[in-house]
Amino acid sequence: MPIFEFKCLECGQEFEILLKNREEANSVKCKFCGGRVERLMSVVNSIIKGEAGGPASTDKPRLAETHTCPTGTCSHLELPGYKR
Repeated sequence: MPIFEFKCLECGQEFEILLKNREEANSVKCKFCGGRVERLMSVVNSIIKGEAGGPASTDKPRLAETHTCPTGTCSHLELPGYKR
C-alpha cells in the first residue's frame, strides 16, 4: 500500500496517508480542517552504487532537510531543479 503526501489548499498543512489504491486519493480531505487537498510529488530515496557494488565516488553528497511533522519525523531531499 502506497503512502501519499497531500497539502491542504485551505490551511496549508502537509500530511501523509497510507491508502489501499490510487482511486482513494481522489476522496481525501484535510485531516486538520476537512478542506480540499492537492497531492504532492513524493521524493524517492534510493542508493546508487558505483563499480563493484561500492558507492559511486563521483556523486555529490545529497542534502537532506529534516523536520517534525504530525506523523513523526520526515526527511526531504533537496534535488536540483525541484521546488516544493
